[in-house]
Amino acid sequence: MSSRDEEPVAVTEREITSAVSLTRPDGRLNRDAVGWTRAPLIRTDGIGRGRVGMGRNKRWDYWAVTTPSHVVAIVLSHIDYAGVNSLWIWDRVTGEEHGQDVTTPFGAGVRMPGTLGEGPATLRSRTLQIELTEVDGGTRLRASGDRVQVDVVANRPAGHEALGVVVPWTDRLFQYTVKDVARPATGTIWFDGVEHPVAGEEAWATLDHGRGRWPHRMHWNWGAGSGRTDGKVIGVQVGGKWTDGTGSVENSLLVDGRLHKISEELVWTYDTSAWLEPWKVTGTDVDLTFTPHHDKVSETDFKVISSFTHQCFGVWSGRVRIPAERGSAQWIRIADVFGWAEDVHQKW
Repeated sequence: MSSRDEEPVAVTEREITSAVSLTRPDGRLNRDAVGWTRAPLIRTDGIGRGRVGMGRNKRWDYWAVTTPSHVVAIVLSHIDYAGVNSLWIWDRVTGEEHGQDVTTPFGAGVRMPGTLGEGPATLRSRTLQIELTEVDGGTRLRASGDRVQVDVVANRPAGHEALGVVVPWTDRLFQYTVKDVARPATGTIWFDGVEHPVAGEEAWATLDHGRGRWPHRMHWNWGAGSGRTDGKVIGVQVGGKWTDGTGSVENSLLVDGRLHKISEELVWTYDTSAWLEPWKVTGTDVDLTFTPHHDKVSETDFKVISSFTHQCFGVWSGRVRIPAERGSAQWIRIADVFGWAEDVHQKW
């Protein structure tokens, strides 16, 4: 059984409302950037430029598209000494899954803008091509691999908010993450040449955008979900372990496009000998149960560099308390919101 034995820990976080650079001119963390945002306001042009932090710079965009019939995940990343990219699909009806990984030395073929949204992010390789481009009203996700092709727009409704958080381990090691959940998705997925439309009220896209400089070893939890409950659009975003003790957390609830920040270290409880048993994520304002349906297992071990991941897909249910616009706080019910929860051990 894996959990934090302590009670949830409240943290005091600052909301940032204007653009600010993640780094100072010397490449160290700009402490004015530490906090959270409702929109991508943190400028990250200093990550991966020049010799500052060489070997520790990590840049990635992870997109997941979920529909009642399929889940597709696109990874585009540059981690200084390699580009680590992938295209993965899971057929929720038949149970079939297929993944294609492309690793390039020193990020060859990978192009990323300095700051989110300021240009396309692309991979050009012999067997896999990825292009992530901002378009009117959203982000276009295109990928083409050996058995899977994707052309989907992650729409951005008017007023839609997304969680941004800067996590400070030290002035030399830090991370900026954007977790953008419950983006309505439209387009097409092809699997082995068969066309699968992406449309309707249960087609969603989720972004995990990361820019920073990481310690060599890290253990994290991440959970996300997008769906509807009681007529409301719900976006679940929870994390843990990697942020503990930093004073920053990546926890929030999106309700009809409005972000509600949850400022406490949550308690994750799950059985590492039975990954498909229910997980619990709890806190003063959070009481969630995640029921897994499928475990996506990924293992890479080169001793100095390794990654061990259990990413379980399933549904979130429970409740989260958010501040009311007027009066006392209110509990928001969450019922069968599809998404995932993961446990990752990383050396990089």
